Amino acid sequence: MSPRAVPPALDLVLGASACCLACLFTNPLEVVKTRLQLQGELRRRGTGPRLYRGVGQALLAVGRADGLRGLQKGLGAALLYQGLMNGLRFYCYSQAQRAGLTQLPGGNAAAAAAAGALGALLASPAYLVKTQLQAQTTASMAVGHQHNHQSLSGAFKTIYRRQGFLGLWQGASGAVPRVMVGSSAQLATFALAKDWVQERQWLPENSWLVALAGGMISSVAVVGVMMPFDVVSTRLYNQPVDEMGRGVLYRGLLDCFVKISQKESVLALYKGLGPAYLRLGPHTILSLLFWDEFRKLFCHYQHQGF
Repeated sequence: MSPRAVPPALDLVLGASACCLACLFTNPLEVVKTRLQLQGELRRRGTGPRLYRGVGQALLAVGRADGLRGLQKGLGAALLYQGLMNGLRFYCYSQAQRAGLTQLPGGNAAAAAAAGALGALLASPAYLVKTQLQAQTTASMAVGHQHNHQSLSGAFKTIYRRQGFLGLWQGASGAVPRVMVGSSAQLATFALAKDWVQERQWLPENSWLVALAGGMISSVAVVGVMMPFDVVSTRLYNQPVDEMGRGVLYRGLLDCFVKISQKESVLALYKGLGPAYLRLGPHTILSLLFWDEFRKLFCHYQHQGF
C-alpha cells in the first residue's frame, strides 16, 4: 500500500479515530501515570509518604479513592486531545509523504517532528484540562496542586476566566518538545520497523501482524525519548498560577527540568515509567495498528471501486 494513496484529509479522520479508539483502553493508565509524576512535587526531597507505589497498587488506590469511574477521569478531555493532536499530526505527515519529503535524508523524522509540534500546539488546552482533571482526587490521596474543576467545560471556563485566552496554553512549552520527539520516534521507527519485519518474511505480507510488530518496536523508542519530557509537561500543566497567570512552581521547561533534578534527583524524570510504558506502549501499538488497518481498508475499497 502506498501512503500517497490515502488523501491527507482522510488521514486526519483515520488518525484521530485510531488514537481515540486506543485512548479508551489506555486512559486508566494515564490517570495512574499522572498521579505518579506529580507525587513528591509539593514536599521536600525524601520526606512524606508515597501514596502511589507502582502500577498495580496505584490502580487499586485510584479505584478505592475515586471509584471505578475514577479510573477514567479526564476521558472526555483525553479524547479531545487525541482527536485534535493526532488528527492534525497524521494529516501533516501524510501531506509530507505525498510531497515526497519523507524520502529525503532525515526527512521522515523531520516531517514527523514538525507534524507532532503543530498537533501538540493546537491540542495543548485539551491536555492541560486532562492533566488537571486526572490529578483531582480526595484530600487523603491528593498529589500535586488540586484545581477542583467540576466538569470538562467548567475547567475550560475557569482557566479562561482566571488566566485569559493564553492561559489555556499553560504548559505548552513542555508539551510541544515532548510530542516532537515522541512523534519523530514513533512515525520514523514505525515505517522502518515495518519494512524490516516485511523484508525478513517472518509474517504474511500485508498482514495486520506486520503493523503490530512495527508498533511494538516503535513503542520502545517512543517511551524512551518521551519520558523526561512527559514528566516535565505534566508538572507544567498542573502547577498553580499567580494573579498574573505565571506558574508558581516553575518558570518554564528548563527551570522545571533543573528543579526536578535538584530536588527529587535525575531519576525523578522517569517517574511513572512503568505505567508510562504500559500506557504509551499499548497506545502506540494500538494507534499505529488501527491507523494502518484503516488505511488498508480504504485502499482495498477504493480498488474495488466503492
